[in-house]
Amino acid sequence: MEQLDTNKEININLKEIMGVLLRKSWIIVLAGVLLAAVAYFVSSYSITPMYQSTTQIYVMSKQDSSTAVTYSDLQTSSQLTNDYMTLIKSRPVTEKVIQELELDMKHNDLVNMITVYNPSNTRVLNITIEFSDPYLAKEIADAVREASSIHISNVMDIKEVNVVEEANLPENPVSPNVKRNTVLGGILGVLIAGAIILVITMLDDTIKTPEDIERYLGVSVLSSIPIQKHLNNMKDKDTKPKKISKKNKATT
Repeated sequence: MEQLDTNKEININLKEIMGVLLRKSWIIVLAGVLLAAVAYFVSSYSITPMYQSTTQIYVMSKQDSSTAVTYSDLQTSSQLTNDYMTLIKSRPVTEKVIQELELDMKHNDLVNMITVYNPSNTRVLNITIEFSDPYLAKEIADAVREASSIHISNVMDIKEVNVVEEANLPENPVSPNVKRNTVLGGILGVLIAGAIILVITMLDDTIKTPEDIERYLGVSVLSSIPIQKHLNNMKDKDTKPKKISKKNKATT
């Protein structure tokens, strides 16, 4: 019996919560719209857009065209890919690029801009530069490719590093993603507004209806007296003394 009462009370509470959320749905929607608008304007006007430019190189451990490349050479090249990726971000490469392009940055700043990626089962290295200026991003990517090719050839004793693809000129920024941030802002606004309404509802222990008296106090309600404000206002007007005009005073 107690279990049935508990389940009934839980169901009633869930119904009340859903009713509160439906009654306050305009607040939830408004909060979502406002936060989505804030996310849109912040993403569009407050965050600096970033562009990516990518160039590709092809590195092998043996570059003598007069000698056939064996399977062992190919396997060795694949194993040395991690070494090439490390050399691309080494200090000699970054310092040479900074000096050639007269960049106002340090070694660590340029390293944080460089991303080196090796597609699986290939000996191709993708060198990507992320920067706020698309034209400078392309120049840095090409400069890093040239400097790293020379450095890899010297360190690994390779005759040549082939260029697969020069750096592209990016047309659209990769970040911030305005659409995604706007949608996430709207969802976050809805969740925050809903959570606040639920907390306020759960913490509100005031009695508002006769059903609340029976549920929480265990007392049956015999009758209820409705309060109408407009009737009270009319009574107050009737009890106020009426003003007597001067003509009425004269006649009296």
